[in-house]
Amino acid sequence: MFDFDMLGLAPVLNKAIQAAGFSEPTPIQNQAIPLALEGHDVMGLAQTGTGKTLAFGLPLINHLLSVQGKPAPKTARALILAPTRELVNQIAESLRVLIRGTHLKAAVVVGGQSINRQIGTLARGTDILVATPGRLIDLMDRGAVDLGQVRHLVLDEADQMLDLGFIHALRKIAPRLGTPRQTMLFSATMPKQMEEISAAYLTNPRRVQVSPPGKAADKITQSVHFLEKPQKPGKLREILSRDKGALTLVFARTKHGAEKLMKGLVADGFNAASIHGNKSQGQRDRAIKAFRDGQINVLVATDVAARGIDIPGVAYVVNYELPDVPDNYVHRIGRTARAGREGEAIALCSPEEADLLRQIQKIMKIDIPVASGTLPEGDRSGAPKGAKTRGGPRRRGQKPAPKPHMAGGADGKPKRRRPRRRSAA
Repeated sequence: MFDFDMLGLAPVLNKAIQAAGFSEPTPIQNQAIPLALEGHDVMGLAQTGTGKTLAFGLPLINHLLSVQGKPAPKTARALILAPTRELVNQIAESLRVLIRGTHLKAAVVVGGQSINRQIGTLARGTDILVATPGRLIDLMDRGAVDLGQVRHLVLDEADQMLDLGFIHALRKIAPRLGTPRQTMLFSATMPKQMEEISAAYLTNPRRVQVSPPGKAADKITQSVHFLEKPQKPGKLREILSRDKGALTLVFARTKHGAEKLMKGLVADGFNAASIHGNKSQGQRDRAIKAFRDGQINVLVATDVAARGIDIPGVAYVVNYELPDVPDNYVHRIGRTARAGREGEAIALCSPEEADLLRQIQKIMKIDIPVASGTLPEGDRSGAPKGAKTRGGPRRRGQKPAPKPHMAGGADGKPKRRRPRRRSAA
């Protein structure tokens, strides 16, 4: 199949697709949409940036278009769960483009916004409810939403929901949903616990996989620089200065580190902003909009805050600090090379992060090319094949390198240690 017209979608939906500028379905859409239209449960595995939202959104909307009448107060006919506010908003924005001009309505419920306003929205009922699990449970506990009419369930970025501990929320939500129902699960990686979720929530699912789990998009050029932590700020500024007008997403490991790094970049004349858990939803939305519109060209983010960023123009992703969870590396670099474009992912790896790099390369089954630097003595286990190394493995009795969170801040400066208090004795 080479165009959406051949997928069997309703004419009004085909018109909406054309108006939105979509011409040819991506591989995940090509495989998942026909199965979903037939009513099968679907497990879709594909890297980020491959069009998973339309892969579940189009068949979902197509089914709902045939349902007559308005939804009852406090009810929803379809539920889409996603792990972060940004991703929920991104999904809802994409779906609203497709249902414009139809009788269908979509509602959003996320934390960080007025729950009373959301209660008022749900009181009128909705066709599609897009939500984060935590806020949805809050509304369920208040009696503001009845999920008994839900006949379509979508779990998007299911692997991230596992990482964030939402499995318990899913177990609380699932018994409240209507039956029979169609369930679709989409993920970029396939951790072992995903099989448990599949067995619990999907019935005889059809598995659609367009690339091995943990594999990055083909058009992403990856590289790693080996350097000491104090050298990271200078290397980052060197990278950003090479192509100053390009949209660059920089990942830090912690909220405090992301904010500190952003302020340092701004002080040095870079047009930067940050998004992380300490920012209000309004601040995060404004920063993402400014980044999308090109008003700022450097966005510093933590993993959770960046999961909803779907901006085709992101040219570079810089892993200033490697993620503690290896799968998150795949999601991070998937923010570039979206919608068929090319992109570059650059990692800055200090000696303390060598083992994290090894884990990342293991799940991706690749050796990330070395752009510069060498690993110091004792860190050869974390180097990819062909990397320059000095010396051998750590000798018996030699102290291991300090853990990343003890080595320094996001600016590369070592943290002060408080002197140990001596007892009066």
